[in-house]
Amino acid sequence: MGETKKEVPVEVDEKGRFIRQKNQFATLFGDKPGELPVEAGRYRLLWSPVCPWAHRSVIVRSVLGLEDVISLGTASPMRPNIPRVDWEFSTDENGVDPVLGIQYISEVYKKADPDYEGRPTVPVIVDVKEQKAVNNDYFRLTNHLETAWAPFHKENAPDLYPEHLREEIDALSDVIFHEVNNGVYKCGFARSQEAYEEAYDILFDRLDALEQRLSTQRFLFGDYITDSDVRLYATLARFDVAYYSAFKTNRNLIVDFQNLWGYLRDLYQTPGFGDTTNFEAIKIHYHLSNHIASDDQKGRNILPKGPDVSIFTTPHNREALSNKEEKFLIHK
Repeated sequence: MGETKKEVPVEVDEKGRFIRQKNQFATLFGDKPGELPVEAGRYRLLWSPVCPWAHRSVIVRSVLGLEDVISLGTASPMRPNIPRVDWEFSTDENGVDPVLGIQYISEVYKKADPDYEGRPTVPVIVDVKEQKAVNNDYFRLTNHLETAWAPFHKENAPDLYPEHLREEIDALSDVIFHEVNNGVYKCGFARSQEAYEEAYDILFDRLDALEQRLSTQRFLFGDYITDSDVRLYATLARFDVAYYSAFKTNRNLIVDFQNLWGYLRDLYQTPGFGDTTNFEAIKIHYHLSNHIASDDQKGRNILPKGPDVSIFTTPHNREALSNKEEKFLIHK
């Protein structure tokens, strides 16, 4: 059976630059009028382990101990062969999410807005009672989990978003988003040589700067892991297994950077990071099932055999840069 032609929303400007669509559902969590109530068991986080935006929410959910408070639904790494971009629950029994009973993630978007025309994205928080999308603001979702959901954090949960550092964390996270997180997509989805090379140069200039920053400190803000580290990790973990070849970000592999590579292994070996990282799913999606890029940009039907991901568990020696044994700043 042939590949079904996808109706792909246009996310490219006149110069061939990739322009990511905006999030439609960004209501805050809280107890003020109009905010989403913070209630255990009310929401389900839908994700796919292939998606870096979704992955960072799952990392924070794990690190803060929210697994029994916000349930998790997992979509397949393979896009469905239907005439639109979507995510499906084909790896679940009977091909539907066991809690929401839906086949496609677009169903919760249409339930929230029957006129929704964008790509149904992950992560998305779904109100289980109403079975509709209530928040798909991937940029701020980890911050919501770190702040508004504090009443449900596990005992001695770490502080990934310390109040005295929030302005600095937000500033660095904004740079990481534009130049690294979304930077790899700007390379991979560019529709002109000019746009690709512009994004490529910005990406590696920033990676070089981060390599230097991490030469004298264990994490981006010193001795402890913060929200910014979660955001950078999600891209670095996918870089060598997917972006380097699929998105043509091929000046260097992350293993070629002494400090970034050690930093990545340090995070991977931290509970909540490596144990939520599915390299096989990532490879399947980016090499076999990515429907945002045009057909001529996709290496279809051949799944790369490498790289060897067992090296993620090798010693990193990053603890030599820190006087602290604990990687997390614990709430006191």
